[in-house]
Amino acid sequence: MKFSCICSTSDVAEDIAPSTNTQKGDQEFRLFSYNELKAATAAFKSSNKIGQGGYGSVYKGHLKDGSVVAIKVLSIERESMRGEREFISELTALSDARHENLVRLLGCCVEGASRYLIYDYMENNSITHTFLGRDIYRSSFSWTRRREISLGIARGLVYLHEEITPHIVHRDIKARNILLDRNFVPKVADFGLARLFRDDSTHISTRVAGTLGYLSPEYAISGRLTRKSDIYSYGVLLLEIVSGRSVVAFDMERGEQFLVDKAWEMYNADELVQLVDPELKGDFLEEEAVRFMKVGLLCVQETSKLRPRMSSVIKMLNNEIKIEQSKISQPGFVADLMDVKVGSGHTNSSHGFSPL
Repeated sequence: MKFSCICSTSDVAEDIAPSTNTQKGDQEFRLFSYNELKAATAAFKSSNKIGQGGYGSVYKGHLKDGSVVAIKVLSIERESMRGEREFISELTALSDARHENLVRLLGCCVEGASRYLIYDYMENNSITHTFLGRDIYRSSFSWTRRREISLGIARGLVYLHEEITPHIVHRDIKARNILLDRNFVPKVADFGLARLFRDDSTHISTRVAGTLGYLSPEYAISGRLTRKSDIYSYGVLLLEIVSGRSVVAFDMERGEQFLVDKAWEMYNADELVQLVDPELKGDFLEEEAVRFMKVGLLCVQETSKLRPRMSSVIKMLNNEIKIEQSKISQPGFVADLMDVKVGSGHTNSSHGFSPL
């Protein structure tokens, strides 16, 4: 099923009028009715709400066939068409995408000014909710689990960047957008900001979208978007998973401190191992954990062309490419919202931009 990236509300309603189902690869893409979704969520009861994003809410739903789904509700703002863009972007990005480490889109629904996207339900919510929420959560994430989650996310990005055509730049890789199924297999989710590329061209955006702390400096400041922007975000996330630290933390003496900056400081002092999450209580492979953080630092280098491709990242994580062969240069990061490009100038806020 193919979707146009730019269309009006009425176009969408006509293109996906709820009549028949559409076969998508090895699964059936369903066009749900509003009444089905209302019944599945007990009229979108607050107790069924499992998430909140910049463009809407996510509810847990029980369908008549017994399956459990996640229902994303996107409310359309008529003046700016926010929500509509996310709806079309997700349909376009996921219409042909199939990978173990991507969230699976099951169907959609159009009802008045609202749009609904239906996905497989992820029992363990997001990394933010399940892993970073509290120390007690982090202590349950063994080194083995963190390793497999890191590799799974990387495999999902390899698929998006290098295997599917046109390739996809996600634009908002972060802990909140990585979901975990019942077996803690990671699924890259939330493709509302995704961009499709048919070649290696660079996209220049006049409206930077993403999350402070994960934004690559070249994209945030100049609007220049490539796959390297996702790789930067992955590097930040990798450091986050290994260290258990927030992307931005507040220190009474030093004020705000970015994880990327802290990792660079510890790397130069040859003390990276001290950045590993203390909740692991020493139960980890020191050489491997340090290697993972070095790969993270390679991904967040200020000069985008020095960042490795995601396929190389996996080989480095698996020690198939020796990390010692790669020189790590200074990272870049955006510490001030005033540096973020919006339109022809800079401002401290924008549609589609999300602070931490």
